[in-house]
Amino acid sequence: MSLNAPARPGAGHPVSRNGARRGATLAFAAQGVSVAAVYTTVPAVTEHLNLAPLLTTTLMVAVALMAGGGSFLGLAAIRRAGPVATIRGAVLTAAATLVLIGWAPDETTVICAYILFGLAVGALDVGVNARAAAIERAYGRSIFGSFYMAWSVGGVVAALLTAGAARLEWPVAVGLSVQACTVLLLAVCIRTHALPSSSAGPPDTVAQLPLGRRLWTRLIPFGLVLLVVYVVDSTVSAWSAVYLRQTLAASLTVAPLAYAAYQAGTVVGRAATDRLVQRFGAVAVVRTAALLVAGALAGMAAAPSWPFAVLAAGAVGLGASVLAPLCLASAARLRPAASEAVLARLNLFNYVGVITGGAVSGLLGSTGQFRLAYAAPAALAVLLLAAARHFTQQPPDSANGSCAVGPGTVAL
Repeated sequence: MSLNAPARPGAGHPVSRNGARRGATLAFAAQGVSVAAVYTTVPAVTEHLNLAPLLTTTLMVAVALMAGGGSFLGLAAIRRAGPVATIRGAVLTAAATLVLIGWAPDETTVICAYILFGLAVGALDVGVNARAAAIERAYGRSIFGSFYMAWSVGGVVAALLTAGAARLEWPVAVGLSVQACTVLLLAVCIRTHALPSSSAGPPDTVAQLPLGRRLWTRLIPFGLVLLVVYVVDSTVSAWSAVYLRQTLAASLTVAPLAYAAYQAGTVVGRAATDRLVQRFGAVAVVRTAALLVAGALAGMAAAPSWPFAVLAAGAVGLGASVLAPLCLASAARLRPAASEAVLARLNLFNYVGVITGGAVSGLLGSTGQFRLAYAAPAALAVLLLAAARHFTQQPPDSANGSCAVGPGTVAL
């Protein structure tokens, strides 16, 4: 089933843009909780199982690699079972893997758990982003930022839960089980809604058509931006807790706060994204965000103590928060009739960025060079200024077959 396939009459799903938006928002929040739960517990899992630093780095890279594969598994599942089953199945799998990571008795088990988590979060990623693109088309205005704000809120909640569990001296298994229950609660609250169709909609086969070389060329600027964004994101998300713990001598209770501050910054930024785009335009917003990210990363690299690093991480989140949703929204508009296929391919840049950032940061950190791990992405962030001109709110022209029709009715 394609995300763009018209729903069958009488299928029993209420037609509601607002209901569909609420369902997608909950799915984004569940993903944010899942990812934050994994990243903020890396130090605790490492110490609990006495993992070697190189193995920890390898596991984080493996999660990103598996997420790349999971993205295409998610695309196949959407076409076969529909977006609702795909998203719910991925959320339930992610929750199960959180429990498995926490209760893993040895290295082999935890490796398998992290790999399974990567597959689940990759499938969930393509599902929620394609769904968000369809909902934004139905609304006819920028709302992508609000979905990512929910993702960030979930991340903040999960990071604070990790810090609270450490404060109470709970075992990592108990803490991750609580996180898994939070994810399950969000999954239970998701309801099925169909989007009202604004046109006859494309046939089911449209999403299966080749994207074409010209579209790939137009995707490159967005892919490069996404790559840099996720180099930054993985460097802060996957390793900020370890950075505070090892380099700035923070306790296990304090270590997750950099991630919490980072996600809190993204909440603020994404809450304002849609309004800023409507007022100033996407190009100006992207350029300002790029400069803020570069400056904040430099501050994080030079942090003399953990409170300064936490504040800098929050500023990084504030700037980086707008880039991914604007990138995905702009790319999805290139071929609305096959947005899930476009986003699955664009996600390759996402995971290359995660792998690059996570691997390089982990390797530098294992040799005591975490400060350099934050200084290097600052230079990359400046390069985003050159790609900002590609971020427009104009719909693609129909001459290249990108956007001749409106969205069909989809369910979530």
